[in-house]
Amino acid sequence: MEKIIDCRGMVCPLPVVNAKKAAEELAAGDRLTVLVDNEVAVQNLQRFSSHKGYVSTGEKKGDKEYAVVMTITGEGAAPQPEEVDCHRDTRQKGMLVVLSGNTMGTGDPKLGAALMKAFVFALTKQDQLPETVLCYNTGAYLSCEGSEVLEDLKLLESEGVTVLTCGTCLDFYGIRDKLAVGGVTNMYEIVERMESAGHIVKP
Repeated sequence: MEKIIDCRGMVCPLPVVNAKKAAEELAAGDRLTVLVDNEVAVQNLQRFSSHKGYVSTGEKKGDKEYAVVMTITGEGAAPQPEEVDCHRDTRQKGMLVVLSGNTMGTGDPKLGAALMKAFVFALTKQDQLPETVLCYNTGAYLSCEGSEVLEDLKLLESEGVTVLTCGTCLDFYGIRDKLAVGGVTNMYEIVERMESAGHIVKP
């Protein structure tokens, strides 16, 4: 079986997210072709393919037109329905994600905001979700009304992820009444959760 998905015009990480979803619907030996419009997407897809153990090739079809072809291996093939555990806990024990700002990295704030939006969206698509997401300093804005990542944080919470926002930060910025997902925490609990975390992810 061969499946083709068109991801041209999509921003990172959507081509990889869509490829992952499509690959999960295929069986060993099937081929997935992903159409994209830039070399960065090609590289990202080939890294994804390599990580999954798939065999992949990339080809330039024309101006801003590329195709990444993946052959699904047995290791990456979708499990049969009877093997799927619908009640499995997708959270990774001890994993803590810290969002200490409403942008990712340093530099242009518009780029930083776009990167943070992409990061939180990509977080929702991982096979293993974090146990906890901590928001503090300007990261407090991310869990409040008007946040571009609010729906993704709500999705994480619906999957069992604990979302906590620093109360001191909410009060400092005058946005406590705007909190729209998760609960309020304090510095004692923030330190406690960091100390007990298996590993901390901080974009």
